[in-house]
Amino acid sequence: MDINEKLANVVNRYNELEALIAEPGVAPDSLVKMNKELANLAPVVEAINEYNQMKKSLSEAKEIMEDASMDREMKELAEAEYYDLKDSLPAKEKSIKILLLPKDADDEKNAILEVRAGTGGDEAALFAADLFEMYQRYAETQGWKFEFMDASENELGGYKEATASISGKGVFAKLKFESGAHRVQRVPVTESQGRVHTSAATVAVLPEIEEVDIYINPADVKMEAFRSSGAGGQKVNKTSSAVRLTHIPSGIVVESQEERSQFKNRDNAMRKLRAKLYNAQKEATDSAYAEARKQQVGSGDRSERIRTYNFPQGRVTDHRINLTLYKLDEVMHGGALGEIIDALIADDQAQKLASLE
Repeated sequence: MDINEKLANVVNRYNELEALIAEPGVAPDSLVKMNKELANLAPVVEAINEYNQMKKSLSEAKEIMEDASMDREMKELAEAEYYDLKDSLPAKEKSIKILLLPKDADDEKNAILEVRAGTGGDEAALFAADLFEMYQRYAETQGWKFEFMDASENELGGYKEATASISGKGVFAKLKFESGAHRVQRVPVTESQGRVHTSAATVAVLPEIEEVDIYINPADVKMEAFRSSGAGGQKVNKTSSAVRLTHIPSGIVVESQEERSQFKNRDNAMRKLRAKLYNAQKEATDSAYAEARKQQVGSGDRSERIRTYNFPQGRVTDHRINLTLYKLDEVMHGGALGEIIDALIADDQAQKLASLE
């Protein structure tokens, strides 16, 4: 099937959906599904219409160029338009192909972000806190809601681990490539000799799953309540409001202790559990995905990394696409992180397009 046939099929499906939605007596569930599909196809159809108009204009310009009755000035204008359109068509065609690429079913979902300190002791925990704040700032630039869920601090204010829920448009689609081991090279605040140390933290981005997406049998979940505490026993809660949930069949354990309310902590823990169970099920049915995630997240060891943050040189390098930016401060403040994420998305799209050709 050539590109023109594919585009015609998309437009025909869009028109068919418009007609079906307009019919009386459509079941509510079907209406919701059709409206969602229509909304997904709308930008594709708009791009196709622009593409077809460009081809029509190209043909018209060529006719003017070859028309002996046209004066010289008209022919020159038509020639300029012709070559301009001819140069622009491949890029427009590529953009449509990208729009037609199969979407990850989880791309439009919100996400649960987990950052954990890896190798490097206190410095790794401080770096984990820096990463957590970087994602919070990036979320702000995207207009997303960043909801702090839970954290385990060390004495210096670093995070042994921290969790947040991020909600908004296209959250998982943009953040899913952040899963993996992140390495930092800098002089730690605990270093008295001024030597550069290498530490690591791991990031996991999981699609947030609604109750309707995955069922958890209450009988399979063991709940324990305990007293929460901060670093070094600070912020001790005199009531047992912290919650630990164990999913007995899978052995997955999650905790939440940030909220003062046991109910809220249980709700946060259940959100984490749904995300982890969904991810585990997805990995079980997709061995390629499981292997990719294992390679990305790894163990938190210094030698495993997807990205390096080198403070003495002010650079950030993403090793998967060999991209280096000498704007470390801008990345850590969330702004330039978008450049890396956009490059990762573009690389993923390029690989998918290559596999279809």
